[in-house]
Amino acid sequence: MAKASQATWGGRFTAGPAELMLQFSESVSFDRRLAPFDIVGSKAHSAMLAHVGLITAKECDAIHAGLDAILAEIAAGKFAWDTKLEDVHMNIEQALTKRVAAAAKLHTARSRNDQIATDMRLWFKFACGVLAEKIAGAECALLTVAGANRDILIPGYTHLQRAQPVYLAHHLFAWLEMLDRDRARFAGVAAHANWCPLGSGAIAGTTLPIDREFTAVALGFTDAKGRPQVTQNSMDTVADRDVFIEFATACALFGVHLSRIAEDLILWSSAEFKFVELSDAFCTGSSLMPQKKNPDACELLRGKSARLQGNLHTLLTLTKGLPLTYNRDLQEDKPPVFDSFDQTALCADVLAGVLGGMTFYRERCAAAVADPALLATDLADYLVLKGVPFREAHHAVGAVVRLAEKNTIRLDQIPTEEVQKVHAAFGPDWVQVFDPLRALAKRTGTGMPGPAQLTKQFNRWKRLLK
Repeated sequence: MAKASQATWGGRFTAGPAELMLQFSESVSFDRRLAPFDIVGSKAHSAMLAHVGLITAKECDAIHAGLDAILAEIAAGKFAWDTKLEDVHMNIEQALTKRVAAAAKLHTARSRNDQIATDMRLWFKFACGVLAEKIAGAECALLTVAGANRDILIPGYTHLQRAQPVYLAHHLFAWLEMLDRDRARFAGVAAHANWCPLGSGAIAGTTLPIDREFTAVALGFTDAKGRPQVTQNSMDTVADRDVFIEFATACALFGVHLSRIAEDLILWSSAEFKFVELSDAFCTGSSLMPQKKNPDACELLRGKSARLQGNLHTLLTLTKGLPLTYNRDLQEDKPPVFDSFDQTALCADVLAGVLGGMTFYRERCAAAVADPALLATDLADYLVLKGVPFREAHHAVGAVVRLAEKNTIRLDQIPTEEVQKVHAAFGPDWVQVFDPLRALAKRTGTGMPGPAQLTKQFNRWKRLLK
């Protein structure tokens, strides 16, 4: 009889792998974090094997007790991981085999291919829940800031040029919309992960009389009515990495939103804007210039977005040329998603901290929004309400703006008779347009920055985030 050269797959080999190959091919250094999910999956699988009569109830109980003991050791940091056993699955199985004789039957009707697919889908459901909760924390911090500064007006910007006045809260609510889409996106990823792969085997299932639906229910792969959800094609099940890519996409998009929020805060905290003071707790100084207060947390949030995008591109490139079904390349699918999870979780916490420590300079915001040119569009609307076609009104207001620039005066300081020379539709009440509170009060449509709509949005976000 040939001597097995490797504990899990060596029967066909006469020699073990080279030490360099072991070092090159091991994944336990990063997939050991899946241990709780692997153990949960193994307990459900063994329960199913007992359910269909492939192992006895006594054997199942022994396997469960052994797995619980191993999980306790792992949690306590006392478990000895062995890279020669390649991965988390084989480390746990070999440790169990040394303690429980029935452990030799645990891998019945199961491959590492459907085992890792199950572990990862369980992990994705967990990870999406964690990230959704952390993003909700950042959203709550943002809502608190908006409520504390509800009456502040700032310029809204297009092309980084002052455009029209808005309530600061309206701008902050734009950030909330972005973050809430991120939170919903993770919920969608979790829903896509909620299909049980166990029973697909290596590629073509098994001839043994297993009950996939039993396993799915045991692991929580169910729909809203508690009905089991199992994957429908064994080949696709072990080859599919869509959920990995979707998860990395959700993280990368969150990173893009982080970057845009951070860029706003970096600008707003600069001396040129000085709308906001960031907390010392999330800023650093200069080793040379003692006066500096640098918005490093925001700059790092901006930088992390590149890392999250890189992880997504790694997964897309990794999978693009692979034939069905499983290929060892796919071992490299886990570091990018683990890193995306870790960085996204950290960034969400940092964002909440940055937002919670901000202080707004009301005088600087008021000075920035006092420029009457911000209401030039409202002046065009004033003419439209007098029956002037918009394009004609637009050109007329442009001429008035040019007149103010030529005479180096504010738009609302041009004499009425001069304005009426530009267009006869200007009446003596034209300067009333330049009251920003009046301008915002007239913005009553859904999604606009008027006070009535702002109240609706405050109520909406309080309801959504409670």
